[in-house]
Amino acid sequence: MFFILLPSLCKYMLKPQLYNKLNRSTAEKELEKENFDRLVLSFYRYVKIENTQNLRNFLFEEWGKLKVLGRVYLANEGINAQVSIPEPQLELFKAIINSLDLFKGIEFKFGAKKSKVSFYKLTIKVKEQIVADGLRENTFDLKNIGKKLSAKEWNSKMENGAVVVDMRNHYESEVGHFKGAILPQSVTFKQELPMVVDLLKGKENESVLLYCTGGIRCEKASAFLKHKGFKDVCQLNGGIINYAKSVEKNNLENKFKGVNFVFDDRLGERITDDVISKCHQCGDSCDKHTNCANLQCNLLFIQCDKCSKSNQKCCSPECIDVIKLPETTQKKLRAKKKNRLIFHSHKKADLSLKFKR
Repeated sequence: MFFILLPSLCKYMLKPQLYNKLNRSTAEKELEKENFDRLVLSFYRYVKIENTQNLRNFLFEEWGKLKVLGRVYLANEGINAQVSIPEPQLELFKAIINSLDLFKGIEFKFGAKKSKVSFYKLTIKVKEQIVADGLRENTFDLKNIGKKLSAKEWNSKMENGAVVVDMRNHYESEVGHFKGAILPQSVTFKQELPMVVDLLKGKENESVLLYCTGGIRCEKASAFLKHKGFKDVCQLNGGIINYAKSVEKNNLENKFKGVNFVFDDRLGERITDDVISKCHQCGDSCDKHTNCANLQCNLLFIQCDKCSKSNQKCCSPECIDVIKLPETTQKKLRAKKKNRLIFHSHKKADLSLKFKR
């Protein structure tokens, strides 16, 4: 039994914003010293938050005491969190969350495996939205979302011919998805919403199933589709994360194949042994995402171990040349230009052509 007496959030409005100032190298060394396991979990809730900055400071300070790491977004519309928690501190972490009326009883979704390499520091950002959607407020109603289905209900609906839509981006679905799902080739959720409406044109009276990593995108997507006139919209409760655990626990058929892409340093959790994608450089079977070793480029792409070794973890000969430069020169290049690039295998660009055969 945990008894916690937390101070009023008002005191946190007087504090300057705190940050974790550890660099990546120092943070890695700190993690290596730890003698306990870490649990990766995610949670979200759409709820009206008035004082986001006060809450941000409170969470940063209280979670910092527990050595919580992760990435958290706060906005007036709610919270979206992916965190790494020392296993011995899990119950205390839950107690802190449940001490806040805003988040009492929130559902936690645990990663498939314990991991120390998911996050290296705690980042809590106040944003305009916890999921950027580009929608006007009158185009959806979060009180009118799609029915949430258990893994068993989801499988049954799939077997009865429901239309399945992946509400993630192309680089996520490329390495893992449900069999027969519609896979929009989007780069952002904002881009995907109108794309899905077009892809489903004429199916307004059919049963439509939506899924994403943990469920947060499907809340808005299902409300948006219902506003657009779709009659029977359902979503996978807890997303792929909960589905994977449920099918294993209840001995159900796993209709998801491959890897579940995650937005931390792991870049993926294996759900099944199926490898459904290919290395973007040599074409061999591979579902391992990586970022180009040239930090100025930082391209997210799929690279097998063989290509990683021969291409020095880079996406192109030009990037190999860059990483051979002195670090001071590389820093100057990065100061001039910072990219957030994602390779799109469905477009004409071909990384294999950048290397001599």
